[in-house]
Amino acid sequence: MEHVTEGSWESLPVPLHPRVLDTLRELGFPYMTPVQSATIPLFMKNKDVAAEAVTGSGKTLAFVIPILEVLLRREEKLKKRQVGAIIITPTRELAIQIDEVLSHFTKRFPQFSQILWIGGRNPGEDVERFKREGGNIIVATPGRLEDMFRRKAEGLDLASCVRALDVLVLDEADRLLDMGFEASINTILELLPKQRRTGLFSATQTQEVENLVRAGLRNPVRISVKEKGVAASSTQKTPSRLQNYYMVCKADEKFNQLVHFLRNHKQEKHLVFFSTCACVEYYGKALQALVKGVTVTCIHGKMKHKRNKIFTDFRRLQSGILVCTDVMARGIDIPEVHWVLQYDPPSSASAFVHRCGRTARIGHGGSALVFLLPMEEAYVNFLAINQKCPLQETRLPSDAVDLLPKLQAMALADRAVFEKGMKAFVSHVQAYAKHECSLIFRLKDLDFASLARGFALLRMPRMPELRGRQFPDFVPVDVNTDTIPFKDKAREKQRQKLLEQRRKEKTESEGKRRFIKNKAWSKQKAKKERKRKMNEKRKREEGSDIEDEDMEELLNDTRLLKKLKKGKITEDEFEKGLLLSGKRATRAADPELSGPEDDC
Repeated sequence: MEHVTEGSWESLPVPLHPRVLDTLRELGFPYMTPVQSATIPLFMKNKDVAAEAVTGSGKTLAFVIPILEVLLRREEKLKKRQVGAIIITPTRELAIQIDEVLSHFTKRFPQFSQILWIGGRNPGEDVERFKREGGNIIVATPGRLEDMFRRKAEGLDLASCVRALDVLVLDEADRLLDMGFEASINTILELLPKQRRTGLFSATQTQEVENLVRAGLRNPVRISVKEKGVAASSTQKTPSRLQNYYMVCKADEKFNQLVHFLRNHKQEKHLVFFSTCACVEYYGKALQALVKGVTVTCIHGKMKHKRNKIFTDFRRLQSGILVCTDVMARGIDIPEVHWVLQYDPPSSASAFVHRCGRTARIGHGGSALVFLLPMEEAYVNFLAINQKCPLQETRLPSDAVDLLPKLQAMALADRAVFEKGMKAFVSHVQAYAKHECSLIFRLKDLDFASLARGFALLRMPRMPELRGRQFPDFVPVDVNTDTIPFKDKAREKQRQKLLEQRRKEKTESEGKRRFIKNKAWSKQKAKKERKRKMNEKRKREEGSDIEDEDMEELLNDTRLLKKLKKGKITEDEFEKGLLLSGKRATRAADPELSGPEDDC
């Protein structure tokens, strides 16, 4: 878009409702951002919009305000269960945030009801709430929304409710596709009316997003808003007020440097990103123990019911540390985040940009720091070229305290910590092997001994990636790890019960093994016996002609004896019959012995 500049809300070509303006003043937004001034007029003029703008540029208001204005201008007012707008977003945290922003406006418009549909909640309760209170505006994650379309048996015919739909918004569209929601999105699009306004918002444009634009939008207006002072040919995705830093340190120094940094910035708010859920669990526990006087919370994708509360509570904090995975990397607006710390570089360059975008949002300043191994330093140049994201090096502090022995002591004292550490190491190695930038992040060049020391492991885990390798630089702790107890007495009691059960099974199986050997031998013997019987049967069949004649002779003799007993023949006739029967049998066995007198 050309000639688009930010200005006051009153300067828009289409005037906003007075109560919308009041809400904007109340929220402290007297002026529009470039993406808002470019998008809102088009959206309100029945245009489909595909907007790309740097993270933290105010995209949420760019679609919340048009939704309200469009619904306010409807000729026919919405009924309780008629859906006028749907906002689809990839994560429940982002959905909660959008729902919260929307609620600031809808409280001034009681004629509109809004509803939030996300994972981690009882779907049955969501159905009942919609039937009871309605939902003119739905904020949802794709999986839950798709599930709601299948709840007709419970009295929710959502396909009928969305016939009045005016606006569909796909927020963080590239992330929706990255997370595997493409099938759900396509299913939802097929169930929605074609006559609607559709907005697609994202910080990055990918080929998958382009395909979605073609499938879901009709003659869209494409908007690409860049930072002031950025050349038109540039593709920089990070805010201009963001200061990006990197620190190069060995794998066994990383954790010490992280703790040193957090201890020196206790009064600030931090997001600390790790590559896997297991790493979040392990290092989150470690930071809670080693960084005193600060609230440390953890959040990752495998958490079900806790996530919503943790996210909401952290947003309210003035200072604190949130240890997280990339579930918090997209679209999340947490007030006054001072530092984004990336303990592990993300799996893709675009994810790096989105992580950094959690700070320096909507005109505020902020900083980001990524920890790199010496072998990964080329990543700095890669980001500068690939994402137009320059990084400054920060010096490695020499006064960082070695806290790894303390972390090992925690593992020795509590089996839960020991097991978390082992799982974290394994998951980290597996994630490292799948890095998109495999020319820089090469698994075969990774110093596993140094990495294991950095995880404060007591011993190396057994895993395919380490098979056949020797690690002379890693010295395992001289302890039988099977004897490490759980600090939680209930868990330890359960573990001991399982160990006892395994011991019994092992003892029984040793006896069973001998029996199994005997059984195997007996099977072999039975096989030999079957073979012998088959041979005997074959021999019998080969001599069956003679045996059949013998049987016939016996039957004839028996018949003669019965006739003699009944008086039907005399004794002379009986003897003559026996003699004749014997001659027939002999002739059958050897035809050459038969004479002319036997022909009768």
